[in-house]
Amino acid sequence: MSTITRRALAGLAAAATLSLALPGFAQDLSTVTLRVGDQVGEQRARLEAAGLLNDLPYKIEWSVYPAAVNLHEALKAGAVDIGMSADSPAVSAIAGGSKIKIAAAFNNGGLGTSIIVPKDSPIQTLADLKGKTISPTTRGSVAHYLTLGSLKQAGIDQKDVKLAFLTPADASAAFQSKGVDAWAIWGIYKARSIGVLGAREIFNGQGVNTGNIVYAVTEPTLADPAKLKAIQDYLSRIDKSYAWARDNKEDFLTFYEGFTKQDRATVEPLFPEQTAYQPRAIDDEFVAGLQNVFDTWVEAGVLTGSLNLGDYVYRDLPKLALN
Repeated sequence: MSTITRRALAGLAAAATLSLALPGFAQDLSTVTLRVGDQVGEQRARLEAAGLLNDLPYKIEWSVYPAAVNLHEALKAGAVDIGMSADSPAVSAIAGGSKIKIAAAFNNGGLGTSIIVPKDSPIQTLADLKGKTISPTTRGSVAHYLTLGSLKQAGIDQKDVKLAFLTPADASAAFQSKGVDAWAIWGIYKARSIGVLGAREIFNGQGVNTGNIVYAVTEPTLADPAKLKAIQDYLSRIDKSYAWARDNKEDFLTFYEGFTKQDRATVEPLFPEQTAYQPRAIDDEFVAGLQNVFDTWVEAGVLTGSLNLGDYVYRDLPKLALN
């Protein structure tokens, strides 16, 4: 083989590599099907409302799950390629043996998950939770993480409360029937309880919530260059959907009313927490935060053993523009 031929082949190989690495480089994704796990269908619905699913160069196969624990079961089973959750259930899933890596993250400043009590409850502060029954919703969830952090902040030992792990729907029923004294919960479940039932928020999670949502990807998906390109595009659209929501408050609230089947007064308080998400770097600081989540789970006896969370992040996805 001549030197010129070898150089030409090397050039073609380099160009092929660049075509997968450069965000703007054209690549045919028409045969790619990206299997996306979606909690309660919110990601898809927001993308559709923003008009960001009209020109997909690949196909998306959507699967909807009621909570993060169910989504992570699907990821562990290889039923989906990528799924979004808070960071705490993702760490729980990794500790449980799920072959995933965290490839992207967004942060909203720690808003969203709170501890609420019925409107006529005598509970006024976190200190009043001693001796009470609390639902942290599902085990290993972001609400469970908040519950542990809240008890620690109040100086209350876990054994001095009763934790009732329930699905969001079952926890809602228990809260309404006063089967639990307090509920750690997020999003529309929280808004509906406050707006419709008159529930009171006794802790908004600031200082405990990390505010991170993360996108976990299965290892086989990470080994597929075409799917990685599709994931990069998908995450870019997610970022644009949050920007659309921030820039179009009335349109977002109209969409969210329909999506949640709640009135404007109930959904409007959720606008800041639902739209504040910005991309964050998958860097050493982010990894340290994940490690702290794991260490908190271990300290609370939820998880055992040791993990280096740096081994479970994927840093090679072309980065989104960080604002």
